[in-house]
Amino acid sequence: MTRVLRTRLTALVLLLGAALAVPAGAGAAQAATGYRYWSFWESDGGTWTYASQGPATAGPADGDVIGFRFSVSENSQDSAKPRRAADGFDAICGRTPAEGGAKRIAVVIDFGTAADAPDGEQPPAPRSVCARTAADATAADALASVAKPLRYNSTALLCAISGYPETGCGEQVSGRDGTPRSPTAARPADVTDGGGDGDGGGPSAGLLVGLAAVFALGAAGVWQARRRRG
Repeated sequence: MTRVLRTRLTALVLLLGAALAVPAGAGAAQAATGYRYWSFWESDGGTWTYASQGPATAGPADGDVIGFRFSVSENSQDSAKPRRAADGFDAICGRTPAEGGAKRIAVVIDFGTAADAPDGEQPPAPRSVCARTAADATAADALASVAKPLRYNSTALLCAISGYPETGCGEQVSGRDGTPRSPTAARPADVTDGGGDGDGGGPSAGLLVGLAAVFALGAAGVWQARRRRG
């Protein structure tokens, strides 16, 4: 193999390494994007469970514990839970006697941390209160009875509890590099993104390009060897 050919082989091997590195680097560079919002939780045997329906349709029973947490989260699996234990009904409602035609619901409100707060706002201290409501009251009714004012947007998304936060509603938070990202860039953790095998497990484009380059170089070497023998 001539010196020129060896030089070309070295260059193409380096090109292959760069091609393989690009997809992995691109995926790591994409910072996760979050949204700032109130999440709704229900107690399930002493454990907080992300509610499968909104507070306006959920109908807790007498003795239930519900929770609300303000935080920045990428998706429901990533959402922060209320920091108070989910088994606190007796501690919250133990001094509230039962009444006929009414029900008692323990409401845990966690306003989150300063890191999750909008610019210029400070989160209030967490609260746990006992709501006594009508027997057919929803979780939203229970919350409204103990934590006004509430603020909703036009799509019935809960935006503020007890006036916090003062503005905003489910707004997007910039990525780690400070660049605002579109909602489609906030991909859930179970969706493959950036240079992986999200197209069904096939090789990446960078790998195919690199292999094609090495194959072409090998073919050139064989051709030159045959030419010298001829």
